[in-house]
Amino acid sequence: MQPSHVIRADFDRLAPISDDGWSHNNHYHAFLLRHLPLHCDESLDIGCGTGAFARLLAQRSTRVLALDLSPEMIRVAQDRSTGFPNITYQVADVLDWPFPAERFDCVASIATFHHLPMASMFAAVNTALKPGGVLLILDLYKSQGWGERLDAGLAMSASLALRWLHNGRIREPEAARQAWAAHGEHDIYPRLSEVRDICSAALPGAIVKRHLLWRYSLVWRKPR
Repeated sequence: MQPSHVIRADFDRLAPISDDGWSHNNHYHAFLLRHLPLHCDESLDIGCGTGAFARLLAQRSTRVLALDLSPEMIRVAQDRSTGFPNITYQVADVLDWPFPAERFDCVASIATFHHLPMASMFAAVNTALKPGGVLLILDLYKSQGWGERLDAGLAMSASLALRWLHNGRIREPEAARQAWAAHGEHDIYPRLSEVRDICSAALPGAIVKRHLLWRYSLVWRKPR
């Protein structure tokens, strides 16, 4: 884990140059939404970034609370969410945030949990979910073994083709490439085997699935 102030500075830099075009993360939004209850009273988005997934949650939830460590990310998210009065954005470090008991029908997090102590965060989320509520995570992992390394190689070709198809370009603008490269120097990703081991203890029955574009998903429904 990197210190919170380092991560905050990285994403404050990334926020103004982040657009809503196709990305490796939003490619899997539809997959995550398929596991969402038909309607939620309240959903929580941890590490909401510029609010793309929070806005999707808001179409299926009465209220959405979206948290991010970066004030700049929250500012951009608010600017892009003027048509969604049921989203509340809040600057917060979830390591210090008081998770309420049995409040949320859904807790979602995209590309954030690799910055956090996974076992303790799973415990906090378990507390915050209502019985029957669902946890949805999409995040990055470190490849190991020939199967995962083969996927990583195939992902490069798929990524270039999809970026061209959806965004009309293969490469990100120079400023974005530099900012993401600087952030990448601070990133540490778990192996899928580590994620599954932690889940087996903290979230029995969680489904961890490997996806092509260097991502895995985790879906867990809290027992009633």
